[in-house]
Amino acid sequence: MKGPLFYSKILLFGEYGIIKDSKGLSIPYNFFKGALKVSEALDQEAQQSNTNLKNFATYLEEIQDRGIVQFDLQKLNSDIATGMYFDSSIPQGYGVGSSGALVAAIYDKYAEDKITVLENLTRDKLLKLKEIFGLMESFFHGSSSGLDPLNSYLSLPILIHSKDNIEPAGIPSQSTENKKGAVFLLDSGIVGETAPMVNLFMESMKQEGFRSMLKNQFVKYTDACVDDFLKGDVKSLFTNIKELSHVVLDNFKPMIPKQFHSLWKKGIDTNDYYLKLCGSGGGGYILGFTQDFDKAQASLKDYKLEVVYNF
Repeated sequence: MKGPLFYSKILLFGEYGIIKDSKGLSIPYNFFKGALKVSEALDQEAQQSNTNLKNFATYLEEIQDRGIVQFDLQKLNSDIATGMYFDSSIPQGYGVGSSGALVAAIYDKYAEDKITVLENLTRDKLLKLKEIFGLMESFFHGSSSGLDPLNSYLSLPILIHSKDNIEPAGIPSQSTENKKGAVFLLDSGIVGETAPMVNLFMESMKQEGFRSMLKNQFVKYTDACVDDFLKGDVKSLFTNIKELSHVVLDNFKPMIPKQFHSLWKKGIDTNDYYLKLCGSGGGGYILGFTQDFDKAQASLKDYKLEVVYNF
């Protein structure tokens, strides 16, 4: 048995901000993917995944009582017993939605009365899916917005207006001809953990100054970046990304691995590239934006860069 593929995602804008109702924009990233498989002989990694699925199934049984979603648990447990695992190339702790793809795959195969991608996805259905996925993914992160699995499940860009207002988004189509600008991933080489970073953020939110910065600077520039990106206004986008990169460096230092502080600042000082968090930070990928990818590549020659979108 091999199930359908579910892809990783990239939250281009909105990390942390969406907790406080900023806009957000999330896009599928087809470079990484995962699928449910069954095998009688499991290697160490598949065995670990199989054990995780066992624990996840127990958790799903607990949340069924809330009446939000029902699963065919008999089938799920029987498949796990015959050696089912999640075969995935999505790196864990990298901010590209490894648990999101797994949640989407389990929902797709085992949820009863599931909302399918083929039906007319009204706002209510999208919010219902987001709620279900948030509840399911909380098993991995302690708390979840449900956006990663939603993105993986629909395989569509998603525009987040606020917690209760999301819609599939059309993003400007990209052609690589004569396009020098790019959004890219920079591999920090460090595995990040979501839960401690989110806890740090929640602690900071207790301070008046931090809350005010979030509202008046972080959310303001995040919203502007989302609008610029969707409109294809590259000039304004880079003005706002530079400001956003600055705000993150000044106020989210614990989420940026120490050895990247000077690299982050170098981008702002030279305008060769601007860096921002990809997911919760603390490691994993760092997201970069540049108007001239060759220049950014030369400036970041010691690092592995992966282009995800061309301007």
